[in-house]
Amino acid sequence: MQEQPRNTGVAPNARELMKHLAPYREPRNARSLVELAITVVPFLLLWLAIWAAVDAGYWIGLLLVVPAAGFLVRLFLIQHDCGHGSFFSYRLANDWVGRILGVLTLTPYDYWRHSHALHHAASGNLDHRGIGDIDTLTVSEFQARTPWRQRLYRLYRHPAVMFGIGPAYLFLLRHRLPMGLMHNGWRPWLSAMATNAAIALLAGLAIWLVGLVPFLLVHLPITFLAAAIGVWLFYVQHQFEETFWEHDGDWSFHEAALHGSSHYDLPPILRWFTANIGVHHVHHLSSRIPFYRLPEVLRDRPELHQVGRLTLLESLRSVRLVLWDEKKRRLVSFHEALQPA
Repeated sequence: MQEQPRNTGVAPNARELMKHLAPYREPRNARSLVELAITVVPFLLLWLAIWAAVDAGYWIGLLLVVPAAGFLVRLFLIQHDCGHGSFFSYRLANDWVGRILGVLTLTPYDYWRHSHALHHAASGNLDHRGIGDIDTLTVSEFQARTPWRQRLYRLYRHPAVMFGIGPAYLFLLRHRLPMGLMHNGWRPWLSAMATNAAIALLAGLAIWLVGLVPFLLVHLPITFLAAAIGVWLFYVQHQFEETFWEHDGDWSFHEAALHGSSHYDLPPILRWFTANIGVHHVHHLSSRIPFYRLPEVLRDRPELHQVGRLTLLESLRSVRLVLWDEKKRRLVSFHEALQPA
C-alpha cells in the first residue's frame, strides 16, 4: 500500500501556492487525444453491448450500465476541462470537442461554460449564491423562513430529490433551456438550441437503427445513473463540514478555492473514472490545469493532500449537512441547527 503524505499541520498559503501551480497548466495534446479515445471508444462499445443484450437477456446487459455510466461521467469531465480551456492547447479544439461531447452528455457547452465560470468566480461567497451552486441556506436564513418554505428547502435537500429527481430534471429538462442567463443575450440560447437539435438528430438516428424501445432501455439507465453520479460529485466537492463560506467583505477567491473545495480522495479506479475531479481544491485554485496533471501537483506538493480531504466513507456523512452555521463556521444538519444554543 502506498504511504500517504504526512500531514504537517501547516496550512498552505493559498495565494502563494497559486503561483507555484503555473508550470502544470500546459496541456499535452497527444495525452489529451489518448484520454479522449480511451473514454469515447469504450463508452460506444458498452452501449452496443447493452443493446445486443436487450434480446439475449436484458438483466445481463444492465450490469454493463454501471461502467457505461462511468465512461459517460468521464466524457462530461473531459468536456468540463474543455470549458476551462485546459484540455487542449488550442481554444478551437477545446470548444468544438466540448460542443460535440455536450451532445452525448446532454449539456449545452457554451451555456454550461458560462454558468460554470460564474460558479468558480463566486464559490463560497454568501452574497453571490445561485448560479452553478447547490442551494445552501444559513441557519438564520432557514429559521427566518415560513414553515412552508422550510419544508420546501427540506424537500430540495432530501437525498431522493438531490440525487434522484434532481439529476434527471437537470440533464433532461433544465439544460434544454438556458433559464437564468437570459440577460446574456443570444449566445446561451444558440448553445442550448444547437445542442438540442444535435441531440434530436443523434437520438433519431439511433432510434432508426435500433428501435425506440431498445434505445430507451439502453440509454435512459446510462443517462440517469451518470447524471446522479455527476450531481453527487459536484455536491460533495463543496458540501462538506469544514467548507468555506463568507460574505463579500471577508471573502477571498484564493481561500474559497483552497478551503471551500474538498480533496475527495477516492480509490484509484474511481479516480480514473472521475478524471481526478476529486482534487477539487487544486482545480479551483488553478482551473487551467488538465485533469491528468492534477496528481502531479499532489505528488510535488504533499501538504495539499490533507487539505479538505474526504474519504469515500466520510463523504457519505455529508448528506445530512444542509445549513451553514455562521457562528460555528461549518455545515450542520437540520437537527443540530434547531437545537437550543
